[in-house]
Amino acid sequence: MKHYSRLIHRSSVILLAFTCVAVTARAADDLRQELKKVPSKVVYETYQNGNWEIYQVNADGSQPVNLTKTPKINECYPQVSPDGTKIAFTVDEGEGEAKARNIYMMNADGTGRTLVAKYARYPFWNPKGTALCYLPDEQQQFSIRDYASKGVCVFDLATRRVTPHPNTELHHLYNAGCTADDKWILSTVHAGMNFKHAILAIAAHGKEVFNLNIPGCRPHVSPDGKHVSWNASDFTIRVGDLDFSGPEPKVINQRDAVASAKPVEVYQAAWSPDGRYLAYTSGTKTEKKLGLAPELIGVEAPGWNIFVADANASNRFVQLTTDGCSNKEPDWAPVPKRK
Repeated sequence: MKHYSRLIHRSSVILLAFTCVAVTARAADDLRQELKKVPSKVVYETYQNGNWEIYQVNADGSQPVNLTKTPKINECYPQVSPDGTKIAFTVDEGEGEAKARNIYMMNADGTGRTLVAKYARYPFWNPKGTALCYLPDEQQQFSIRDYASKGVCVFDLATRRVTPHPNTELHHLYNAGCTADDKWILSTVHAGMNFKHAILAIAAHGKEVFNLNIPGCRPHVSPDGKHVSWNASDFTIRVGDLDFSGPEPKVINQRDAVASAKPVEVYQAAWSPDGRYLAYTSGTKTEKKLGLAPELIGVEAPGWNIFVADANASNRFVQLTTDGCSNKEPDWAPVPKRK
């Protein structure tokens, strides 16, 4: 009788497992059908045939397009302007001691490439798309380190004038971004400004700096400025509400949007223009190139792909790319409005 009970239990477990798989597959298919109706696209960096390029796909992963098509130039970290008309990105140029990480921008279709800044990284747009902000390199020497930065600069598109941030103490920042009201910059800091490692709220036009006291790195602000996503760990993407009503900014109502099991990492989440979805990258943690972390810009990450998750659910996601060609650093590209 005990043996018979064990068989029933084992059969129930197997049936439950198959049911969960079916439910998960159905949920992913439902999400993909939703994404077919989303007008925005997703851009990302990818390592194709020994070269970094910037690709674009529809929100459901269909119709991939190579925007850069430069087999001898390495483009990474695409950042789309709020109106979807331009894309900023980094290029690692030169050899040996002359190698540098520089920032360019181009039209959304890949034309009109323009140099914005030499020896700089992590471009991000102001809310109106009239200026491109970036982090100058700490030294005029190439470094793969994500936090090798000193200061914040603002490049005005109309005048091409560069203005430094009023807080001259800013350094070792990475993955910065503006809030919708242009009052705050959210960024990770590593071993800088008397912080070991933290996510900061920095006054966009002042000198105030506050620790948001949330664990992890790589914050990304929703287009309406009300929410933030970030990496709470290598395996967790968390979201929360931004609260600027008190004497110090804080993040409330925190919850996990994507949680992965080791050794598969989830990284680099970015909000869709409508705030309903998060694009992110995911891959195996143990796969490293020359001992470098695969989530770093310009570091190969074999097997990594782009995913999209429902920002209002937990672990409701769908995979967009399947070739595993170091697909990373996704950002959303709203379809530009016709004039």
